[in-house]
Amino acid sequence: MGGTERRILGVALAGGLARRMGGGDKALLPLGGRPMLSILLERLAPQVAALAISANGDPARFGDAAPGVPVLPDPLPGFPGPLAGVLAGMEHAARLGLELVLTVPGDTPLIPADLAARLRDAASPIACAASSGRAHPPVGLWPVALRETLRQAIAAGEGKVSRWAGRHGCAAVEWPGDPFLNANAPQDLAALEEALARGA
Repeated sequence: MGGTERRILGVALAGGLARRMGGGDKALLPLGGRPMLSILLERLAPQVAALAISANGDPARFGDAAPGVPVLPDPLPGFPGPLAGVLAGMEHAARLGLELVLTVPGDTPLIPADLAARLRDAASPIACAASSGRAHPPVGLWPVALRETLRQAIAAGEGKVSRWAGRHGCAAVEWPGDPFLNANAPQDLAALEEALARGA
């Protein structure tokens, strides 16, 4: 870890309820014989200074897929959604003396190798990924300096990543193809397997 992105904490957002996948941890589903989370963290690690996982519940369940990676529970009660994961990452990054947080959903394993660098170059002050004309707000780069503003927004009921990001200035960075394919439904796993087999 470290690369050239020494100011960035990489956070896998793994706190979703996975209702469409029958419940459980989507990030731990197998892809190419390995947990998706392992593939994601392997791709994220060279782009950031440190890694973390945003998830509630028993952190030990991630031990095999992500040995030694800290698991951050939501800092606010009530399962307020992915923005709480962003906030958890910001607070952990602040403790580490890092300035930025790069978040990626735990079921989005095939991220590009230039994700952190391109988002960092575009951030104004936030940057989110896009592909094929579609935005992916949870794949975003967030300045730690906004953590108190975000905490207040979540406490006031804000739960939509794109709305909060847009309110504070968010640049969309486009990638070709679909490197942000995620496992929302069982058929998506087959598409991810095919992409992985193609060398995506």
